[in-house]
Amino acid sequence: MKKYKLKGLAMSCILFFFTQLHAQKFESLAQTPPMGWNSWNKFQADINEQLIKETADVIVSSGMRDAGYVYLVIDDGWMAPVRDEKTGDLVADPRKFPHGMKEIADYIHSKGLKFGIYNSAGTETCQGLPGTRGYEYQDARLYASWDVDYLKFDWCHSDKQNAEESYTTMGKALLSAKRPMIFSICELGTNKPWIWGAKMGHLWRTTDDIGVQFDGYIDHKTWKQLSIMTMIDQQVGLEKYAGKGHWNDPDMLEVGNGLTASEDRLHFSMWCMLAAPLMSGNDLTKMSQTTKEILMNKDVIAIDQDPLGFQAFRHSNEDSVQVWFKPLQNDDWAACFFNRSSVTKNINFNWQRENVNDTLYKKSLPTASADFNLYDLWKKKNMGNTRNPLNVNLAPHDVLLIRLSR
Repeated sequence: MKKYKLKGLAMSCILFFFTQLHAQKFESLAQTPPMGWNSWNKFQADINEQLIKETADVIVSSGMRDAGYVYLVIDDGWMAPVRDEKTGDLVADPRKFPHGMKEIADYIHSKGLKFGIYNSAGTETCQGLPGTRGYEYQDARLYASWDVDYLKFDWCHSDKQNAEESYTTMGKALLSAKRPMIFSICELGTNKPWIWGAKMGHLWRTTDDIGVQFDGYIDHKTWKQLSIMTMIDQQVGLEKYAGKGHWNDPDMLEVGNGLTASEDRLHFSMWCMLAAPLMSGNDLTKMSQTTKEILMNKDVIAIDQDPLGFQAFRHSNEDSVQVWFKPLQNDDWAACFFNRSSVTKNINFNWQRENVNDTLYKKSLPTASADFNLYDLWKKKNMGNTRNPLNVNLAPHDVLLIRLSR
């Protein structure tokens, strides 16, 4: 009997299929937090084929794609009010997308981008369009036929459904469709998806919807949009649930949608510290130079995309000033200081006396025994080293983001 040796590609294929046979999701995806653009924050359901194609063009021409923003996700409002009466398939709204979703997918892919789409686990989407409840496997096959790369799956009109069971069913449906897709669990944190979401999802919402608000919330009477500060507060203690292939998601970015420049920098800095997915939600065709510089600051993005995949932890919270730390590869660290108050605050931080310990990952910042160089990631300048205390004034709603390296 002859013995055969499997080499290279053949062995890789066998291992891949064996792994997927026992997997609950496509394990190789989202090894760093996904980056891209989503239509909802700026346009809500007012979307169409021209807008999506123009956005794809600008993601490329502006440099966003090269900075890492590769997923273009069409949110709620893309579909017709009813399913196809013969097949039961979802149908693109013929007024908004006259050439259908496959044509959109092909256009997005032709730009070197990846295509994402939206639906809900309930009977209807948040806009009252056809949901996926009872159609999970059929919808997954349809998305695969359209070459979808990313599914955002909401939680509207899901009364009496069990969240974990509903998302497990959709996760299995995506696997059965055999096209690798990132599965974004948009359950709004109601049923603590950080506890169970990693089994079938690549990211899960930890909060209700974000709004263009620095602190507090926007009251719509029947529901509220949360502020940047409220979102950050709700991430404390969730760091143990994040990691490669499974990320806490404090919702999409509002950078460029009406906050001040300093607030946008703080917002973006903290999403990167939190290893959050970076899904921009602004009108890319009308970006200011300041917005471009924030969204495409590669040094700051590198904090989010660090290969270790650690989420930052809050070191201190005193007198409206918070300090967060994040271990990075090669024994580097990121430190984020921000001022949530309406008055300037003095930051006096003695590196050699502070005891900075990441108890989750068993890492310590040894500034008492070793010197670290300090680099301001927004001003792009050196700030000396940890031999001397940090003494700076921080303006209201502003941020100081530092990379420490030896």
